Amino acid sequence: MAYNFKEIEKKWQNKWEKEGTFNASNDYTKKKWYGLIEFPYPSGQGLHVGHPRSYTALDIIARKRRLQGYNVLFPIGFDAFGLPAENYAIKTNVHPKITTAKNIAHFTEQLKSVGFSFDWSRVIDTTDPEYYKWTQWIFIQLYKHGLAYKATMPINFCTGCKVGLANEEVVNGVCERCGSPVVQKEKSQWMLRITKYAQRLIDDLDDVDYLEKIKTQQRNWIGRSEGAEVKFKIAGTDETLTVYTTRPDTLFGATYMVVAPEHKLIEEFASKITNLDEIKEYQKQAALKSDFERGEMNKDKTGVEIKGIKAINPLTNKEIPIWVADYVLSSYGTGAIMAVPAHDTRDYEFATKFGLNIIPVLEGGDVSKEAFTGDGVHINSGFLNGLGLEEAKNKVIKYLEDNKIGERKVNYKLRDWVFSRQRYWGEPIPMVHCDKCGWVPVPENELPLVLPDVKDYEPGENGESPLAKHEEWINTTCPCCGGKARRETDTMPQWAGSSWYFLRYIDPHNDKAIADPELLKHWMPVDLYVGGPEHAVGHLLYSRMWNNYLYDKGIVPVKEPFKKLYHQGMILGPNGVKMSKSKGNVINPDDIVEAYGADTLRLYEMFMGPLEASKPWSETGVEGSKKWLERVYRLFVESDKLTDTNDGSLDFVYHSTVKKVTEDYENLGFNTAISQMMIFINEAYKAKAVYKPYAEGIVKMLSCIAPHICEEMWEKLGHEGTIAYEAWPIY
Repeated sequence: MAYNFKEIEKKWQNKWEKEGTFNASNDYTKKKWYGLIEFPYPSGQGLHVGHPRSYTALDIIARKRRLQGYNVLFPIGFDAFGLPAENYAIKTNVHPKITTAKNIAHFTEQLKSVGFSFDWSRVIDTTDPEYYKWTQWIFIQLYKHGLAYKATMPINFCTGCKVGLANEEVVNGVCERCGSPVVQKEKSQWMLRITKYAQRLIDDLDDVDYLEKIKTQQRNWIGRSEGAEVKFKIAGTDETLTVYTTRPDTLFGATYMVVAPEHKLIEEFASKITNLDEIKEYQKQAALKSDFERGEMNKDKTGVEIKGIKAINPLTNKEIPIWVADYVLSSYGTGAIMAVPAHDTRDYEFATKFGLNIIPVLEGGDVSKEAFTGDGVHINSGFLNGLGLEEAKNKVIKYLEDNKIGERKVNYKLRDWVFSRQRYWGEPIPMVHCDKCGWVPVPENELPLVLPDVKDYEPGENGESPLAKHEEWINTTCPCCGGKARRETDTMPQWAGSSWYFLRYIDPHNDKAIADPELLKHWMPVDLYVGGPEHAVGHLLYSRMWNNYLYDKGIVPVKEPFKKLYHQGMILGPNGVKMSKSKGNVINPDDIVEAYGADTLRLYEMFMGPLEASKPWSETGVEGSKKWLERVYRLFVESDKLTDTNDGSLDFVYHSTVKKVTEDYENLGFNTAISQMMIFINEAYKAKAVYKPYAEGIVKMLSCIAPHICEEMWEKLGHEGTIAYEAWPIY
């Protein structure tokens, strides 16, 4: 007969819960292992089948480590602040606190039903004041050390969410959350100086085990480049216009300059500019575009010459025109460029369109047809003629430095991190503003600064925070002078709570510190972190920066928080397309657990193919997984093949299986490990008898993937207690 999976799964889940089977102990005598999943955002939709894929993968390793005698920390929590909950509250008029609590309860039930071996005694929730007290505390430390500051600057403003966004949250010119267009808006924002860590965030990638493509994404996003800053004089004045260039050796070919529409030069020289109205109109149009649209390579170039002022090329002493064009971004370099159209595709298109001079300064190509972007010997370049790239670069930088018209410079594309959101559902920023003392942090003994209970979460039309309407909460006294002061009404972005949660799991109930330093020393770094590739630049950079800072301050014992990082592939809809509600191809794991059991779901998701590959969901695959588990159960529990004497017929296949499964689990090759166990089961069915210790070895290894049925088989094989802490089989 087939086993009753519903009964078995309920029985073991209740037992694990009652006995706290998977709770980590702070036992310093054992080797430690810390496995981390990217904690879920508890949305109203609940889990989809993509979640269990990464969770099961990590659960397998966590269970294997327990069998290998490690002290295992495998925690779970919820990243619950942010826009989706707030947008839902606006739509339904239900407080986000209520929907969040409901969603967390639903997620918890779902996660427990799949049988993950999480330590449920350490659950954290970023919206809990006891948790965000420490998020606020870290912010105050960053502020005290000059790493958090307030500045007015053009930011990405989402026209749908009515909120400022970090660069990492804008994808192809639209908001990654709601898909609305993103425009540039001047706003006063809290910023974090992540740029101070740019070089370290690159260098420390050498010390960690990440997929190469993730390291590349991080390096590209930080975007280190080496070049020079060069000063161009504004003709007839003592003023200069500074540009950053990675190719100072092509300076003789700079025939015009371009400034970003936001560049301060326009304001400074307003009285000299003869076509100011035309330029102001152009600035207005540029403000409606996102940085992405402005920087797109293949779009039609637009621009206006700034009439009434000219620049002087410092090497040729010739006057050259200055243009304003939106393909130059104020956020990169100095917001101004020297244009060398002969050797840059974008400058070439611009120069061709507006009839500007094109002077080749490198040998090769035909600049009457297109820009030559290859390498060549320098020509038309005075004292650089005849030199190759490196030699010319060094010589021209020395000349610029000797003549005080420029200097060698390293630049990064990475921008400081916009850290305020004009929304309600987030951590209140623990700062108050006093006319006399300026910005002052809330005293640490008054943390947490709790989010007030309000009924209206609608953001203001101009994007001010919903909290800005609540005078009774805003008005306070200055911690410094005792005078009148006003609270900051912006809240932190959703990234805040997720930038340090891996530290809090280590000591989640500590009310004196982030965590006990001894425990941090014992558990950090995270040994294996599994999450989605979509956070390779945002969350990963942010948590590395916060950890870096806390390491500098002696709070955290390791430089890098995650020793090894792995990204799983997506589970696609049965039609091979990404799952989404609108496409109607979402598979609900509850339905699969209900119809086939949690063990079947886990086995199928691990058998789909390599973990990093994206694969379509298949109903027949699920069906097949269930049949195979039933086959194992029949062999080990219901047949009379098990014997205490070994006839040797399964020796080779058993030991090969233990070896392969042991190695494949380590390499996250779960599909091939399962195939190997299937080979053993086939051979065992053909054999006259099956040596009982071999059956037990297979059950132990399979228990990492299908824990409920294996606990049941372990019991039926005559053992007491859980299989979770038995010894891993040896080959």
